Amino acid sequence: MDDWRLSLLNRWQHGFPLEREPFGAIGRALGLPAATVIQGLRELRGNGALSRIGGVFGTGTGGAALLAAMAVPTERLEAVAAIVSAHPGVNHNYERENQHNLWFVMTGRDAESVEFGMQSLEQATGLPALRLRMERAYRIDLGFDLRRSVSPGTAGGVRPGHTPTAPVTPPPVADAHWALAALVEDGLPLIHRPFDAWGEALGSTPQAVIGQLQHWLRTGTLKRFGAVVRHHELGFTANAMTVFDVPDALVDGCGAALARAPGVTLCYRRERARGWPYNLYCMVHGRDRASVRAALAEAIPACGLEDHPRAVLFSRRRFKQTGARRFRDLPASQTEAQRVAA
Repeated sequence: MDDWRLSLLNRWQHGFPLEREPFGAIGRALGLPAATVIQGLRELRGNGALSRIGGVFGTGTGGAALLAAMAVPTERLEAVAAIVSAHPGVNHNYERENQHNLWFVMTGRDAESVEFGMQSLEQATGLPALRLRMERAYRIDLGFDLRRSVSPGTAGGVRPGHTPTAPVTPPPVADAHWALAALVEDGLPLIHRPFDAWGEALGSTPQAVIGQLQHWLRTGTLKRFGAVVRHHELGFTANAMTVFDVPDALVDGCGAALARAPGVTLCYRRERARGWPYNLYCMVHGRDRASVRAALAEAIPACGLEDHPRAVLFSRRRFKQTGARRFRDLPASQTEAQRVAA
C-alpha cells in the first residue's frame, strides 16, 4: 500500500477534521488534492480495507448489544453461520477455536429487540446460545496502528487487585439525535462536503451537525470519529479473544491493568454463564500467532492474571463483519416480525 493511502487509514482513525471540507484538510496535511483523498478512500472502501468514516459510541450511550456464542457441530457450522450472518442485527460473526465455536454480536435499538433476535436464531438453528452481557468496559475500540505487528495498547497499568474509581458514564444519545447517530453508524459520504449532506438529510445545518459530533467527543459519548478499518484486509489476521475466570473482588483491578497492556485492543468484564465461568475478556490483534502469543505472555503476569483459569480463542474464520445497528432501524420485515411477536 502506498504511504499516503496507509496514512489515510492510520493517521485519521483519530482527529478526523470536523469541518465542512474535511477531505480538503486531510489533503493539505498530506500534500494532496482533496479529490485524490476522496478517490483513495473510495478505493480503500471498495477493496475492504476501510469499513467507513464514522464513529465508535461509548458503552451505554444508546441501543443495545450482546456477545453470544454457540457450540455448533462441525458438520453444521457453515450452515448455522449462514443463518446467524443473515440476521440484520448481527454485526460480527466468527468461528473460534473452542467447543463454543461460533461467536457473534447481536445489536439492536433496545434490549428487547436484541433478545428477540437471539430467540429467533435459537429457533432457526435449534441450538442454544450463551448470552454474555457486558458489565463493564475497560477499553473499547480506539483504533489500530497499522505499522506494527501487534496493534498496541497503552503503556503502563494499574496495580492488579486494586479497584479503580468507577469511570464516568458518558451521556447517552438524546432521542432528538438518534437520526444523526444512525448516520454516524452508517458512515460519512465520501464527497467534498459530507457534513452538508448530513445536515440536509436531518433538516439541519452542517455547523449544527459538526457541533454535535464535537460535543459527543468531548463528553465521551463518541470514543472516536474517523477511519474505521477492517483489520483482516490490512494483515491483522491473527486475532485472539482471551477469557479469564477472576474472583469478583479482583476483576476490576485486573481489567484496568489489562486494558493498558501493550497489544490489548478491547477489554471488558462480562457476565458468566452456565458452563462458561469466564468474566474478563480481552482482544489482541496481530499479523501472526507468534506476535499475539508474545503480547499475551507479557500481559498476563504483568496484570496479575497468571494464576487465574483462562482460555485463548484464536479466530479461524470471519463470517461477517459490519457496523453495529444500535441506532439504525432494522429492515421493515424484521421490524414487522418483532411487532407481531410482541
